[in-house]
Amino acid sequence: AETLAKLRMGRADDLLTTLCLATDKPIMLAPAMNRLMWSNAATQDNVLVLKQRGFTLLEPAEGEQACGEVGAGRMPEPLAIFNAVVAFQTKFQEQQKQTDQAWSNAKSFWLGKKLLITAGPTFEDIDPVRFIGNRSSGKMGFAIADVATKLGAKVTLVAGPVQLATPVNVERINVRSALQMFDIVQTVYADADCFISAAAVADFRVAQPAEQKLKKQPGLDNMTLELVKNPDIVAWVSEQSDKPFVVGFAAETQNVIEYAKDKLKRKNLDMICANQVGEFQGFEQNDNALTLITETEEVVQSLSSKTQQAIALLSFIAKQSF
Repeated sequence: AETLAKLRMGRADDLLTTLCLATDKPIMLAPAMNRLMWSNAATQDNVLVLKQRGFTLLEPAEGEQACGEVGAGRMPEPLAIFNAVVAFQTKFQEQQKQTDQAWSNAKSFWLGKKLLITAGPTFEDIDPVRFIGNRSSGKMGFAIADVATKLGAKVTLVAGPVQLATPVNVERINVRSALQMFDIVQTVYADADCFISAAAVADFRVAQPAEQKLKKQPGLDNMTLELVKNPDIVAWVSEQSDKPFVVGFAAETQNVIEYAKDKLKRKNLDMICANQVGEFQGFEQNDNALTLITETEEVVQSLSSKTQQAIALLSFIAKQSF
Protein backbone atom coordinates (compact mmCIF):
# COMPACT_ATOMS: atom_id res chain seq x y z
CA ALA A 1 0.00 0.00 0.00
CA GLU A 2 2.86 2.35 0.86
CA THR A 3 4.62 1.61 -2.44
CA LEU A 4 1.46 2.30 -4.45
CA ALA A 5 1.11 5.64 -2.68
CA LYS A 6 4.76 6.51 -3.36
CA LEU A 7 4.48 5.60 -7.04
CA ARG A 8 1.36 7.71 -7.38
CA MET A 9 3.15 10.73 -5.83
CA GLY A 10 6.36 10.23 -7.81
CA ARG A 11 8.46 9.63 -4.70
CA ALA A 12 12.03 8.32 -5.02
CA ASP A 13 13.23 7.71 -1.45
CA ASP A 14 14.35 4.09 -1.88
CA LEU A 15 15.86 1.94 -4.64
CA LEU A 16 12.56 0.54 -5.93
CA THR A 17 10.73 3.85 -6.30
CA THR A 18 13.87 5.50 -7.70
CA LEU A 19 14.10 2.86 -10.44
CA CYS A 20 10.38 3.18 -11.24
CA LEU A 21 10.58 6.96 -11.51
CA ALA A 22 13.75 6.88 -13.62
CA THR A 23 12.65 4.34 -16.24
CA ASP A 24 10.79 4.78 -19.52
CA LYS A 25 9.96 1.05 -19.66
CA PRO A 26 6.49 -0.30 -18.83
CA ILE A 27 5.90 -1.28 -15.21
CA MET A 28 3.82 -4.16 -13.86
CA LEU A 29 2.59 -4.21 -10.26
CA ALA A 30 1.53 -7.21 -8.17
CA PRO A 31 0.39 -5.66 -4.87
CA ALA A 32 -0.54 -7.61 -1.74
CA MET A 33 -1.84 -6.32 1.60
CA ASN A 34 -4.54 -6.65 4.22
CA ARG A 35 -8.03 -6.85 2.69
CA LEU A 36 -9.17 -3.60 4.34
CA MET A 37 -6.03 -1.79 3.20
CA TRP A 38 -6.68 -3.01 -0.35
CA SER A 39 -10.35 -1.94 -0.32
CA ASN A 40 -9.57 1.42 1.31
CA ALA A 41 -10.67 4.32 -0.88
CA ALA A 42 -7.19 5.88 -0.79
CA THR A 43 -5.56 2.69 -2.09
CA GLN A 44 -8.16 2.21 -4.82
CA ASP A 45 -7.74 5.84 -5.88
CA ASN A 46 -3.97 5.33 -6.10
CA VAL A 47 -4.51 2.20 -8.21
CA LEU A 48 -6.87 4.02 -10.57
CA VAL A 49 -4.40 6.87 -11.11
CA LEU A 50 -1.50 4.49 -11.72
CA LYS A 51 -3.54 2.55 -14.29
CA GLN A 52 -4.40 5.80 -16.07
CA ARG A 53 -0.68 6.59 -16.22
CA GLY A 54 0.02 3.29 -17.97
CA PHE A 55 0.97 0.94 -15.14
CA THR A 56 -0.22 -2.66 -15.52
CA LEU A 57 -1.72 -4.25 -12.41
CA LEU A 58 -2.05 -7.91 -11.45
CA GLU A 59 -5.00 -7.96 -9.07
CA PRO A 60 -4.45 -9.49 -5.60
CA ALA A 61 -5.86 -12.94 -4.96
CA GLU A 62 -8.63 -13.79 -2.50
CA GLY A 63 -8.14 -16.07 0.47
CA GLU A 64 -6.61 -16.32 3.92
CA GLN A 65 -4.02 -13.67 4.70
CA ALA A 66 -1.02 -13.68 7.02
CA CYS A 67 -2.89 -11.46 9.48
CA GLY A 68 -5.62 -14.09 9.78
CA GLU A 69 -8.29 -12.24 7.83
CA VAL A 70 -9.87 -13.56 4.64
CA GLY A 71 -10.59 -11.58 1.48
CA ALA A 72 -9.07 -9.79 -1.51
CA GLY A 73 -5.51 -8.65 -0.93
CA ARG A 74 -3.62 -11.93 -0.68
CA MET A 75 -0.46 -12.21 -2.79
CA PRO A 76 -1.19 -14.12 -6.01
CA GLU A 77 0.48 -17.52 -6.27
CA PRO A 78 4.11 -17.24 -7.48
CA LEU A 79 3.31 -19.23 -10.62
CA ALA A 80 0.46 -16.84 -11.45
CA ILE A 81 2.84 -13.88 -11.06
CA PHE A 82 5.49 -15.61 -13.18
CA ASN A 83 3.03 -16.39 -15.99
CA ALA A 84 1.67 -12.84 -15.91
CA VAL A 85 5.18 -11.35 -16.11
CA VAL A 86 6.14 -13.60 -19.04
CA ALA A 87 2.97 -12.62 -20.93
CA PHE A 88 3.56 -8.96 -20.07
CA GLN A 89 7.17 -9.06 -21.27
CA THR A 90 6.25 -10.90 -24.48
CA LYS A 91 3.59 -8.31 -25.29
CA PHE A 92 6.02 -5.45 -24.61
CA GLN A 93 8.76 -6.97 -26.76
CA GLU A 94 6.37 -7.49 -29.67
CA GLN A 95 5.09 -3.91 -29.36
CA GLN A 96 8.67 -2.63 -29.22
CA LYS A 97 9.58 -4.58 -32.36
CA GLN A 98 6.60 -3.14 -34.22
CA THR A 99 7.39 0.35 -32.92
CA ASP A 100 11.03 0.17 -34.05
CA GLN A 101 10.00 -0.95 -37.54
CA ALA A 102 7.33 1.75 -37.83
CA TRP A 103 9.78 4.40 -36.62
CA SER A 104 12.37 3.37 -39.21
CA ASN A 105 9.78 3.48 -42.00
CA ALA A 106 8.47 6.92 -41.04
CA LYS A 107 11.62 8.86 -40.22
CA SER A 108 12.85 9.53 -43.75
CA PHE A 109 9.37 10.56 -44.90
CA TRP A 110 8.53 13.11 -42.20
CA LEU A 111 11.86 14.95 -42.15
CA GLY A 112 11.09 18.57 -43.07
CA LYS A 113 7.36 18.00 -43.60
CA LYS A 114 4.97 20.61 -42.14
CA LEU A 115 2.24 19.11 -39.96
CA LEU A 116 -0.80 20.90 -38.54
CA ILE A 117 -2.58 19.17 -35.65
CA THR A 118 -5.65 20.10 -33.61
CA ALA A 119 -6.03 18.49 -30.19
CA GLY A 120 -8.16 18.49 -27.07
CA PRO A 121 -11.74 19.69 -26.54
CA THR A 122 -13.34 23.02 -27.26
CA PHE A 123 -15.33 24.82 -24.54
CA GLU A 124 -18.44 26.75 -25.56
CA ASP A 125 -19.41 29.30 -22.93
CA ILE A 126 -22.89 29.44 -21.44
CA ASP A 127 -22.00 32.32 -19.15
CA PRO A 128 -18.73 33.56 -17.57
CA VAL A 129 -18.47 30.49 -15.29
CA ARG A 130 -20.15 27.65 -17.19
CA PHE A 131 -19.53 25.99 -20.53
CA ILE A 132 -20.43 23.06 -22.77
CA GLY A 133 -17.48 20.72 -23.29
CA ASN A 134 -16.44 17.11 -23.53
CA ARG A 135 -14.02 14.64 -21.92
CA SER A 136 -11.18 14.87 -24.44
CA SER A 137 -7.83 15.13 -22.65
CA GLY A 138 -5.82 16.02 -25.76
CA LYS A 139 -3.36 13.18 -25.06
CA MET A 140 -3.70 11.58 -28.50
CA GLY A 141 -3.09 14.81 -30.40
CA PHE A 142 -0.17 15.75 -28.16
CA ALA A 143 1.35 12.28 -28.60
CA ILE A 144 1.15 12.69 -32.38
CA ALA A 145 2.79 16.11 -32.15
CA ASP A 146 5.57 14.78 -29.91
CA VAL A 147 6.35 11.81 -32.16
CA ALA A 148 6.13 13.88 -35.37
CA THR A 149 8.65 16.45 -34.20
CA LYS A 150 11.03 13.65 -33.16
CA LEU A 151 10.68 12.28 -36.69
CA GLY A 152 11.84 15.64 -38.02
CA ALA A 153 8.52 17.26 -38.93
CA LYS A 154 7.76 20.93 -38.30
CA VAL A 155 4.66 20.79 -36.11
CA THR A 156 2.02 23.40 -35.35
CA LEU A 157 -0.34 22.26 -32.59
CA VAL A 158 -3.66 24.07 -32.12
CA ALA A 159 -4.72 23.02 -28.63
CA GLY A 160 -8.02 23.38 -26.86
CA PRO A 161 -8.10 23.93 -23.08
CA VAL A 162 -5.98 21.05 -21.73
CA GLN A 163 -3.39 20.75 -18.95
CA LEU A 164 -0.58 19.13 -20.94
CA ALA A 165 3.03 20.16 -21.40
CA THR A 166 3.99 21.35 -24.88
CA PRO A 167 6.22 18.80 -26.67
CA VAL A 168 9.74 20.00 -27.39
CA ASN A 169 10.13 21.92 -30.68
CA VAL A 170 6.36 22.10 -31.25
CA GLU A 171 4.72 25.45 -31.98
CA ARG A 172 1.61 25.54 -29.78
CA ILE A 173 -1.36 27.85 -30.28
CA ASN A 174 -3.92 27.77 -27.46
CA VAL A 175 -7.63 28.27 -28.15
CA ARG A 176 -10.81 27.80 -26.16
CA SER A 177 -13.78 27.65 -28.53
CA ALA A 178 -14.52 26.01 -31.86
CA LEU A 179 -14.69 29.41 -33.57
CA GLN A 180 -11.24 30.30 -32.28
CA MET A 181 -9.84 26.96 -33.46
CA PHE A 182 -11.48 27.42 -36.87
CA ASP A 183 -10.00 30.90 -37.20
CA ILE A 184 -6.46 29.62 -36.55
CA VAL A 185 -6.82 26.64 -38.89
CA GLN A 186 -8.11 28.90 -41.68
CA THR A 187 -5.05 31.09 -41.23
CA VAL A 188 -2.34 28.38 -41.24
CA TYR A 189 -3.70 25.28 -43.08
CA ALA A 190 -2.34 26.24 -46.52
CA ASP A 191 1.25 26.05 -45.28
CA ALA A 192 0.86 22.45 -44.08
CA ASP A 193 1.68 19.25 -45.94
CA CYS A 194 -0.66 17.29 -43.68
CA PHE A 195 -3.55 18.23 -41.36
CA ILE A 196 -4.51 15.84 -38.54
CA SER A 197 -7.80 16.81 -36.91
CA ALA A 198 -7.50 15.03 -33.56
CA ALA A 199 -9.48 17.65 -31.59
CA ALA A 200 -12.92 16.81 -30.24
CA VAL A 201 -14.62 19.96 -31.48
CA ALA A 202 -18.02 20.78 -30.02
CA ASP A 203 -20.72 20.36 -32.67
CA PHE A 204 -22.82 23.17 -31.19
CA ARG A 205 -22.33 26.39 -29.21
CA VAL A 206 -24.71 28.57 -27.23
CA ALA A 207 -26.30 31.14 -29.52
CA GLN A 208 -26.02 34.00 -27.04
CA PRO A 209 -23.80 33.37 -23.99
CA ALA A 210 -24.89 35.38 -20.96
CA GLU A 211 -22.67 38.29 -19.98
CA GLN A 212 -23.28 37.60 -16.28
CA LYS A 213 -23.61 34.35 -14.34
CA LEU A 214 -27.05 32.82 -14.79
CA LYS A 215 -28.75 32.55 -11.40
CA LYS A 216 -31.37 30.09 -10.24
CA GLN A 217 -34.77 31.71 -10.11
CA PRO A 218 -37.38 30.83 -7.47
CA GLY A 219 -40.07 28.64 -9.00
CA LEU A 220 -38.11 28.12 -12.22
CA ASP A 221 -37.21 24.42 -12.52
CA ASN A 222 -36.23 24.33 -16.18
CA MET A 223 -33.92 26.25 -18.48
CA THR A 224 -33.70 26.17 -22.26
CA LEU A 225 -30.52 27.04 -24.12
CA GLU A 226 -30.57 27.83 -27.82
CA LEU A 227 -27.68 26.06 -29.57
CA VAL A 228 -26.32 26.80 -33.03
CA LYS A 229 -24.04 24.61 -35.14
CA ASN A 230 -20.30 25.17 -35.06
CA PRO A 231 -18.28 25.14 -38.29
CA ASP A 232 -17.00 21.71 -39.34
CA ILE A 233 -13.27 22.43 -39.36
CA VAL A 234 -11.97 19.23 -40.94
CA ALA A 235 -14.69 19.27 -43.63
CA TRP A 236 -13.85 22.88 -44.47
CA VAL A 237 -10.16 22.08 -44.95
CA SER A 238 -11.07 19.13 -47.19
CA GLU A 239 -13.14 21.43 -49.42
CA GLN A 240 -10.20 23.76 -50.20
CA SER A 241 -8.49 23.51 -53.59
CA ASP A 242 -5.08 23.85 -51.92
CA LYS A 243 -5.84 21.43 -49.11
CA PRO A 244 -3.10 19.32 -47.49
CA PHE A 245 -3.42 15.58 -46.87
CA VAL A 246 -6.37 15.51 -44.42
CA VAL A 247 -6.71 13.02 -41.57
CA GLY A 248 -9.84 12.96 -39.42
CA PHE A 249 -10.78 11.15 -36.22
CA ALA A 250 -14.03 9.34 -35.49
CA ALA A 251 -14.58 8.81 -31.77
CA GLU A 252 -17.71 6.68 -31.47
CA THR A 253 -19.56 4.72 -28.80
CA GLN A 254 -21.18 2.30 -31.27
CA ASN A 255 -20.95 1.16 -34.91
CA VAL A 256 -17.42 2.58 -34.87
CA ILE A 257 -16.13 1.39 -38.25
CA GLU A 258 -19.41 2.00 -40.06
CA TYR A 259 -19.68 5.58 -38.80
CA ALA A 260 -15.98 6.23 -39.50
CA LYS A 261 -16.25 5.09 -43.13
CA ASP A 262 -19.32 7.25 -43.60
CA LYS A 263 -17.45 10.26 -42.20
CA LEU A 264 -14.45 9.53 -44.43
CA LYS A 265 -16.62 9.64 -47.55
CA ARG A 266 -19.03 12.37 -46.50
CA LYS A 267 -16.28 14.83 -45.57
CA ASN A 268 -13.97 13.89 -48.44
CA LEU A 269 -11.09 12.98 -46.10
CA ASP A 270 -7.92 11.25 -47.26
CA MET A 271 -7.86 9.10 -44.15
CA ILE A 272 -9.68 8.59 -40.86
CA CYS A 273 -8.75 7.12 -37.48
CA ALA A 274 -11.61 5.28 -35.81
CA ASN A 275 -11.65 4.59 -32.10
CA GLN A 276 -14.14 3.38 -29.52
CA VAL A 277 -14.76 5.82 -26.68
CA GLY A 278 -16.75 5.50 -23.49
CA GLU A 279 -16.12 4.32 -19.96
CA PHE A 280 -12.37 3.64 -19.57
CA GLN A 281 -11.84 3.80 -23.35
CA GLY A 282 -10.31 6.47 -25.55
CA PHE A 283 -10.97 9.73 -23.72
CA GLU A 284 -8.78 10.54 -20.69
CA GLN A 285 -6.79 7.30 -21.01
CA ASN A 286 -3.11 6.67 -21.74
CA ASP A 287 -3.87 3.78 -24.11
CA ASN A 288 -5.85 3.68 -27.32
CA ALA A 289 -6.74 1.28 -30.14
CA LEU A 290 -7.12 2.97 -33.52
CA THR A 291 -8.36 1.55 -36.80
CA LEU A 292 -6.67 3.40 -39.67
CA ILE A 293 -8.93 3.69 -42.70
CA THR A 294 -8.52 5.01 -46.25
CA GLU A 295 -10.73 4.44 -49.28
CA THR A 296 -8.82 1.23 -50.08
CA GLU A 297 -7.23 0.12 -46.82
CA GLU A 298 -8.21 -0.72 -43.24
CA VAL A 299 -5.59 -1.49 -40.58
CA VAL A 300 -6.51 -2.39 -36.99
CA GLN A 301 -4.03 -1.37 -34.27
CA SER A 302 -4.15 -3.39 -31.05
CA LEU A 303 -4.44 -1.58 -27.72
CA SER A 304 -1.21 0.20 -26.83
CA SER A 305 0.04 3.54 -25.50
CA LYS A 306 -1.01 6.64 -27.36
CA THR A 307 2.65 7.22 -28.21
CA GLN A 308 2.79 3.83 -29.94
CA GLN A 309 -0.50 4.58 -31.68
CA ALA A 310 0.99 7.88 -32.88
CA ILE A 311 4.04 6.10 -34.33
CA ALA A 312 1.81 3.61 -36.14
CA LEU A 313 -0.42 6.43 -37.43
CA LEU A 314 2.45 8.55 -38.77
CA SER A 315 4.04 5.47 -40.34
CA PHE A 316 0.74 4.61 -42.02
CA ILE A 317 0.40 8.16 -43.39
CA ALA A 318 3.95 7.93 -44.74
CA LYS A 319 2.96 4.87 -46.76
CA GLN A 320 0.26 6.92 -48.49
CA SER A 321 3.07 9.05 -50.03
CA PHE A 322 0.98 12.16 -50.48
